[in-house]
Amino acid sequence: MRVLVTGADGQLARSIARCVSLAGIDEYIFANKQELDITDRKTVLRYVTEQEIEVIINCAAYTDVERAETEEEQAYMLNATAVGFLAEAAKSNNALLIHISTDYVFMGGCCAMLTENSHPQPINAYGRTKLAGEELVCESGCHYIIIRTAWLYSEWGRNFVKTMLRLTAEREEVKVVNDQIGSPTYAGDLAEVIVRIISERNFREGIYHYTNLGECSWWQFAKEIAHIAGHNKCEIKPCTTAEYYTKASRPHYAVLDKSKFQRTFEIDIPEWRESLKKCIVNS
Repeated sequence: MRVLVTGADGQLARSIARCVSLAGIDEYIFANKQELDITDRKTVLRYVTEQEIEVIINCAAYTDVERAETEEEQAYMLNATAVGFLAEAAKSNNALLIHISTDYVFMGGCCAMLTENSHPQPINAYGRTKLAGEELVCESGCHYIIIRTAWLYSEWGRNFVKTMLRLTAEREEVKVVNDQIGSPTYAGDLAEVIVRIISERNFREGIYHYTNLGECSWWQFAKEIAHIAGHNKCEIKPCTTAEYYTKASRPHYAVLDKSKFQRTFEIDIPEWRESLKKCIVNS
């Protein structure tokens, strides 16, 4: 089976590449933006057809939540318009599109976990563009699996874990928001389940949620990062969202319910602290 992975330079695609090198079952083609411009409709349609792609894993995205507030048009091009082109190409070639989305399509409540049937209501530009991408996939008529995830981190790229490892090693004090609750996701875990779904040909279409199990605040996440890394000299102080100004609003509670994913694909999901330790040890 020929599998195309877009966004090859990103942390999820790189995690998939590591899994594939260990599995060696299907033929994976990894393409970055220089190798495949997914914002060019004709290029996408031609590439998927000529390469005889059977599965597309879309890891490409505009993920800078802050910049999206002032660059929503650019974010929409990559998070929505380009996704529509990939969905069109998938439909034309009877391929499956596995599209990665986000918890930010939701407003977030006070305490209830969000299911796949919860009403999307994004509160920032990034969330709006990602929701638009989901809608284009669903309307395209292609075969699809949409996976919403959250707080993604890995050994590669820019992410919260790498930032906290650096700051807690360099500083005596760090302030981190303590009133935004979610579930961290190790990209290595998500990559493994995507590769497993493909290798088992378990293509049960629909929208699914996947993060590591459990929940925490960003402050609790930072405390655990420092603890595992042994950066005990840095004091990590909690602060409120109001004290930490950002252009983009964030959900206060956006914990995704993973039960549908677990039930459908019969996959055990690790607890977030367990996966965080694995990532830091591998770094």
